Amino acid sequence: MICTFALTTEPSTANDMTSIKVKFKPGRGAEHPGNIVYRISRYNRSRTITSGYRLYASEWNATASTPSAQIEPHRKQYIAETIEGIRLDMDTLRHIVDRLTGSSLPFSAEDVAAEFIRFSREYSLFAYMEKQIDTLRDRGKPRTAEIYRTTLNSFRRFRCDNDVRIYSITPDMLRHYEQSMRDNGITPNTSSFYMRVLRAVYNRAAEEGRFDNLHPFKNVYTGIDKTVKRAIPIPIISRIRSLPLSRHPKLDFARDMFMMSFFLRGMSFVDMAFLRKSDLAGGRVTYRRRKTGQQLTVGWTREMQAIVDKYPCNPTQYLLPIITRKDIDERQVYRNVSSAINSNLKKVAALVDSSQRLTMYCARHSWASAARAKGVPMSIISEGMGHDSEKTTRIYLASLDTSAIDSANTLIINSI
Repeated sequence: MICTFALTTEPSTANDMTSIKVKFKPGRGAEHPGNIVYRISRYNRSRTITSGYRLYASEWNATASTPSAQIEPHRKQYIAETIEGIRLDMDTLRHIVDRLTGSSLPFSAEDVAAEFIRFSREYSLFAYMEKQIDTLRDRGKPRTAEIYRTTLNSFRRFRCDNDVRIYSITPDMLRHYEQSMRDNGITPNTSSFYMRVLRAVYNRAAEEGRFDNLHPFKNVYTGIDKTVKRAIPIPIISRIRSLPLSRHPKLDFARDMFMMSFFLRGMSFVDMAFLRKSDLAGGRVTYRRRKTGQQLTVGWTREMQAIVDKYPCNPTQYLLPIITRKDIDERQVYRNVSSAINSNLKKVAALVDSSQRLTMYCARHSWASAARAKGVPMSIISEGMGHDSEKTTRIYLASLDTSAIDSANTLIINSI
């Protein structure tokens, strides 16, 4: 890679030449890293800008104006990213000069530097994703905003909070990120999920930002693995339901919310948390799934009512005792309660000697598994859970009578 070069913007006199050179500015001593800077010169005037990359003096080859080949093993990854980042920065600077030259308006080294600084700030990954998160919240999409936040936090941890320009994301960087997640016990599906979010951010920025889409995600996994079955057998659910937990209110509450989800045909916890009192009318609960927007209706049973009666009346608009205050961030409370319940469900599982992992999501899998074991047709299970993947079944059935689904649910509840 050539890190020092002169870029001629138009074939004219020597004074019309724009040169961009990579320089190393040493730190205060050998133990302190120095800065890689870019010196932009035009019409005999220069402007120096900091790249953001930092190297030790021993890592810089002054003769070749490149990072040295003699580096410590633990610095190889960073040096490799630095070399690629410099190359991409030089490409960006070249595009800026080409664009300014094409405008036929006079410009200076200061103009080139200012445009590069603006571009770098606007398309730093951290700043860009923060902006996307704010936009999603403003558009009433808090769930998607949370997904972007979780992905950003994961990548920030990997980068040790060192920002990166979006166009500097490379296949090698992503492979190391993928390996880091694997080393930390992150499942392939979760790793793939984060990669897909980052890819969407990268593609959007590439469309907006006048930099080439180099498709750096092509060598990392972005598919969806078949998940391990999380269904809990009916006998274990019966034991969970019968546990005497009155002396352990936190475990009791976790068990009750698990059973409520199961009784409600595997309703997701987020839908349970935001289930309103007005959604219960005429012996039925009618709600829209937050994930898909699909409207579902569930027959209200005495088992469900018994759980509601067990707790003080919720002073908010919500039916279940999950969000119980009005002057709070409701989504934050939902997340906190969900985390606490899943933590306590691990203890509940231990009490029934179950080796299977117990979470709120297991209730959904368990209801479907129980229905299948009882001989309930797949079409009714699909309709009952609000799945939209049974497209052929839906087209054939059009709209299934909810009484058939209620009968299936009663059959399942009576079996535990």
